[in-house]
Amino acid sequence: MSAARSRTNEWRRSLEELCQKGGALEIAIARDDARGHDLVWRLRILEVRDSGIVVENPGAFGRALPLHIGTRLVAFIVIGQNRWEFRTSVTEEILPGKFQDARNGASRLALPDHVERCLRRHARFDVGPLTLAPIDVWPLLDPKTVVAAERANELAFAASITGAVATEKTDEEAMLPQVGPRFTAHVANIGGGGAGLMVDAENAGLLSHHRLFWLRLEPSDGASVPIVTTAKLVHTHIDSSQRTYAGMSFDFSFNPGHQKVVAEQVERSIRNLERRQTQ
Repeated sequence: MSAARSRTNEWRRSLEELCQKGGALEIAIARDDARGHDLVWRLRILEVRDSGIVVENPGAFGRALPLHIGTRLVAFIVIGQNRWEFRTSVTEEILPGKFQDARNGASRLALPDHVERCLRRHARFDVGPLTLAPIDVWPLLDPKTVVAAERANELAFAASITGAVATEKTDEEAMLPQVGPRFTAHVANIGGGGAGLMVDAENAGLLSHHRLFWLRLEPSDGASVPIVTTAKLVHTHIDSSQRTYAGMSFDFSFNPGHQKVVAEQVERSIRNLERRQTQ
């Protein structure tokens, strides 16, 4: 029996080994339609038992984002270049403190009946049940100019919540700081302090000339106001398809108050996706 076939048949042991090594599951909220794109979260595995798989809750931009009981998920076991997927759901919400270092609290997920082998996630952007979210990226030329752009975004978001019409000019170009040429990447995963982006070879050269970037992401729930933030390039590596994986760290040093707004946008998007599952 091949190693890949063996791992598929013995997924429970693979999960237990990942747990012992401090590994993670990659998860996304399951969608029943083709609207929007998927954000993939890397969640540390805390426990694997007959009662389920316990993972640390996602977090973003300094805020914990607990998953609610009944939320249906698509989950991925990633070991080296191999990847397996399964469907699961949240069966228990666990408060912070029960598991050491689980600062965001944790969730217990139902054990799957079986797992299926699938293509390595970075082999293409449209992956099985998921479509990785595209994100607009610009090299940031003057970090001080992000303050005005972020403020315009904050006003637009506040207006969208109340249903009011924003009085500020919301033209996309007017809401940009001083930046270089735009390119499009895809969000491979998102975590508490940053995100991993997949960048095509034709745009990867910009990563070697800049360290600060301006990011604009359309929320996965289709909300009208994009999420914008500054990010610092931390590391890169090239995959087998000659795409560059760029590890980005979110940077709010020029406008600390913007972190709270972005966290609210991300949480609102997640809650909207959860609500859609019950409609």
